[in-house]
Amino acid sequence: MKVILQQDVRGQGKKGQLIDASEGYARNYLLPRKLAIPATTDAINTMNLKEKARKAEEARLKAEAQATAEKLKDCKVQVTAKAGNGGRLFGAVTTKEIAENLKAQYGVDIPKQKLVLDEPIKAFGTYEIKAKLGYEVVGTVIASVTEE
Repeated sequence: MKVILQQDVRGQGKKGQLIDASEGYARNYLLPRKLAIPATTDAINTMNLKEKARKAEEARLKAEAQATAEKLKDCKVQVTAKAGNGGRLFGAVTTKEIAENLKAQYGVDIPKQKLVLDEPIKAFGTYEIKAKLGYEVVGTVIASVTEE
């Protein structure tokens, strides 16, 4: 019996997938628990339209991520921090501070979770920070840490 999965089912497939399940398994397990619906022509057409809409949304989000990565190429973020003797910072510059300064200085809003620091910034200087924007798009933010 052909059914369209409404949720991920272990060992069968992912949500929105058309599978061929045995008659008893579909009738006694998948359908009563609303894990699947019978694969009628209307259901198949609806599934195809949803898949098309999902792909279009994914393409739009990927294009947005690439546009944001292009904007980041021109951005050099200035971050100020307090320092002790020897040019060492009190604490470290975090991704939260970098994200806030990026938004304040350039109007580019990137969540702090998407900024990746290889190691904590604990000294003055210029650093390259990767921004994982999703859909395999990576941008680079240049942060310049100066004394307050």
